[in-house]
Amino acid sequence: MEIFAEFLSKIDNGEHRTRIEEVLTWIGDKYSNLEPVVKWNQPMFTDHGTYIIGFSVAKKHFAVAPEQVAMTRFTKEIEEAGYEYTKELIRFKWDKPTNYELLEKLIDFNISDKADCTTFWRK
Repeated sequence: MEIFAEFLSKIDNGEHRTRIEEVLTWIGDKYSNLEPVVKWNQPMFTDHGTYIIGFSVAKKHFAVAPEQVAMTRFTKEIEEAGYEYTKELIRFKWDKPTNYELLEKLIDFNISDKADCTTFWRK
């Protein structure tokens, strides 16, 4: 996705760059109704102007941030998948497969739960 090109170009590790690009492309293809945007130097996807999911990269992982409501809703699934997490994000280790099923659940939940949301973040 062209909108993420600058973000991706700043990832020095080619394997990490390819991996996060695959995740972003998967979301763009599966959820063509979502708008890909870059805010605060991070790639994210929005729906009718409201935040759905965002990403950041670190040396040992990429982080997925679906907002705290989704984190709380899916804590059991996150733990069962073996991910480290905080109240705001999940750490997807570079050396482990991406759990697309979990990503789909987080995204679907946020799209549904925020269908009537008129703000970027939940209040």
